Amino acid sequence: MVKIKKLNRKITEKELKQFEKKNKIRLTEKYKDFLLKWNRGSPEPCLFDISKDQGTSVLNVFNGIDAQYDDLEEVIDIYEFRLPEGFIPIADDPSGNAICLGTKVPYYDHIYFWDHEQESETPDDMSNMYFLASDIDAFLNMLYEDDES
Repeated sequence: MVKIKKLNRKITEKELKQFEKKNKIRLTEKYKDFLLKWNRGSPEPCLFDISKDQGTSVLNVFNGIDAQYDDLEEVIDIYEFRLPEGFIPIADDPSGNAICLGTKVPYYDHIYFWDHEQESETPDDMSNMYFLASDIDAFLNMLYEDDES
């Protein structure tokens, strides 16, 4: 079971609705539940598999609403024209890659890995996006520890 080291204050449903309205985003129910419970944090365990070809990565930290560091709104602004439309960066790895949530059909609720080293000049190019899980809960269940330590 994943534990999240809380790094930010709790938020309210009202703040969450204000965030969605201000940023014109419809967050998924499971992701909203995650934000209401944790609102930013570092998971333990933190390793996840990207794909057979891409290998493994480490989840550094989940972004949060109204956070001093790793603020979800600021990170969304940074990646606005870099990610395909309908994705927001909900976390990152130590190499500058993003773990993304699909906020529009057909990717709604799905979690993807965005590889910045394969970034395209065309933001809607999905060639550097790797499907990880059907939703945030399934993604959290994928995280594992390094057995070699």
